[in-house]
Amino acid sequence: MLTKRHGAILTLLQGSGSLSVSALSQQLGVSSETVRRDVRTLAESGAVVRVHGAVGLAGQIGEAPFDRRMRENASAKRAIARTLADSISDGDSLMMDTGTTTSFLARELLGHRRLTVVTNSSDIARTLATVNGNRVFMAGGELQGDSGAALGASALDFIRSFAVQHAIISAGAVDVSGIMDFDLQESEFARAVLACGQRRVVVTDSSKFGRRGFIRVAGFDAVDEVVTETTPEDPIANAMRMANVTLTLAAQRDDSQ
Repeated sequence: MLTKRHGAILTLLQGSGSLSVSALSQQLGVSSETVRRDVRTLAESGAVVRVHGAVGLAGQIGEAPFDRRMRENASAKRAIARTLADSISDGDSLMMDTGTTTSFLARELLGHRRLTVVTNSSDIARTLATVNGNRVFMAGGELQGDSGAALGASALDFIRSFAVQHAIISAGAVDVSGIMDFDLQESEFARAVLACGQRRVVVTDSSKFGRRGFIRVAGFDAVDEVVTETTPEDPIANAMRMANVTLTLAAQRDDSQ
């Protein structure tokens, strides 16, 4: 929930482009520590960006959309990634699609060793390749300008050659019918990922619950587990239960200190 002072900060940034914490403090008549707390809240919501000692509105300082989405609900996504990473062992094989939560997962897996990773995400591949004895297989195809993901027929053909222990996808939307998304090629890729794993996992923060996408990825009968930070409302929770989907809740902690 944004406060009146949060709104004042956004108004000041709208007019000035970017401001330092001290400048915001002077204009608002509050302490720098108060402004820093407010900025942390606004950055967590994805409304502002902190760059080079200044604060600016997201989307107005040359920031890529994928980078902006990495900050939206970042605490929840990090907790979800941490919880799932704890269930993956050294030496395991996994496949991940492109998404901000799966990118967080890649970072949480940096303490693991000898992983075999299959992905279409250049961010995930770059994070996990050449460290700790990992083997990373990157799907080929046309790279998307925003996310750096490889999509299309060649990427689909590539991943279908693999059988992994953990097949992990992100979700753009989750309703009572199952997992949905907004991009046809990303949906096709996510559906193919689920078909390649012994354990089929969806990672999603609770903001996706009740949202309806344009494209159906899979019903809950194609999923073994959903990892999130908050229990969804009863219609979705009941649909998961009826399909024998395990709902795993991640505990959040304060990472801003």
